[in-house]
Amino acid sequence: MRKWNRRSSRTAAGGLALALCVGVLAGCASRTGPAAPDNHITVWSQANLPPQMAASKKIVDRFQKETGIKVKLVGVDENQLPQLIMSAAAAGTLPDVIGGVPIGQVWQMYTNGLLDTKVSGEIVRSLDAKTFDANALRLTSDGTRQLAVPADAWLQLLVYRKDLLAKAGLPVPDTYSKLLAAADKLNTPGQDGISVATDPSDAFTQQSFEDIALANNCQLVDDQGKVTLDSTACRTAFAVYDKLGRTYGSPGTQTVDSTRATYFAGKSGMVLWSTFLLDELAGLRNDALPSCPQCKSDKQFLSDNSGVVTAMAGADGAKPAQFGEVASWVVTKTGETAASKRFIGYMMDAGFEDWLGMAPEGQIPVRHGTPADPDRYLDAWRHSEIGVDTRKPLDEVYPKALLDQLLAGVGNMQRWGFKQGQGALVGATNGQLPVPKAISAMTGGQISPKKAAAESDSDVAALQKSLQ
Repeated sequence: MRKWNRRSSRTAAGGLALALCVGVLAGCASRTGPAAPDNHITVWSQANLPPQMAASKKIVDRFQKETGIKVKLVGVDENQLPQLIMSAAAAGTLPDVIGGVPIGQVWQMYTNGLLDTKVSGEIVRSLDAKTFDANALRLTSDGTRQLAVPADAWLQLLVYRKDLLAKAGLPVPDTYSKLLAAADKLNTPGQDGISVATDPSDAFTQQSFEDIALANNCQLVDDQGKVTLDSTACRTAFAVYDKLGRTYGSPGTQTVDSTRATYFAGKSGMVLWSTFLLDELAGLRNDALPSCPQCKSDKQFLSDNSGVVTAMAGADGAKPAQFGEVASWVVTKTGETAASKRFIGYMMDAGFEDWLGMAPEGQIPVRHGTPADPDRYLDAWRHSEIGVDTRKPLDEVYPKALLDQLLAGVGNMQRWGFKQGQGALVGATNGQLPVPKAISAMTGGQISPKKAAAESDSDVAALQKSLQ
């Protein structure tokens, strides 16, 4: 199971395509309202890998038998979704429902007039909004308008060798100063202090930087929509990331694969990655096994000796924050309303535990339970099995304290641009990647952190202007 696609690349290749079509898609569909009821719906799902599709089909089969509603389930690749949406909108053949949609794409479809937000709001209210994480609802809303039905989330994490930090007498690296001190101490011959992404062509680099930047309250734009990447807070964030990538990290371009491999080999003391790392970290996936010297006799050595920071605080940040992603269900503007509403309601209730069980390490529930059983889905998630070639319950591999930390992390999750109404700009930056390009040049020694902040600011401002 190649899960990396589910967490980052879905926004990279396609973000710009949708962002540049603002105002185009909304008027190109031949149908402009909900489809006539016929008890048949088409559902696109970005959980499209074979094991995920097999699990989804089992849930769908139960739904069909219980309701009599026919469902055509179609797996779609995340990188192809924007083009598929454009083509379907032009032909008047949009699906009724799309699942696994990240925040950026939710906002892009909303901007283009392709969502039935009324139905999303009705579904959330029918399930009881109080059963959802409040932050997830905020991230998928435009004021009081609920754009989508949030289902699950993954978090960006700082994973560190707690055994090495304990030996060095260092505290948990949950602030800029503690992080830099740990990276410096752990940076020894044969071992990097930390592994962070510097690839200019991957959204993973932007996600990693945004995680560090948000800790210092470095924002993409201010409340008036003005780009603010050259602010004092952002210049500090660029300087910190420069030290992490250039001073304490491996030379050359570091990617999603190389950062993981370096940490797994025991050649770095820390790594910035996502919760999707957790099953691999525990040696449950044969094509990404930890390879550190101690791991040869103990596959779980790294998971047993790794700590996790979910929310970090910078020098200028008012409170700890972190980057994360929420995956949601959406109903399209032309979807069959009643059947779509019933389907999503089922997936978020009777079918929700099985949905979460596809990849619990990267599908943290943002609906906690039901009014009658407020912790039902949280408890089910804790007991869900993780892994690919070897399967073990999540709460058997990781302690309760860590799982509590992950669940709390969803509440601390922040994102650039959405609360300021700049969803289209976020999508465009994920397409053209001006920030990762500046980071690559900075950590490669070509430009200073101050210059990287200024160039990022200028390039994003130009991109914003092109969208107007």
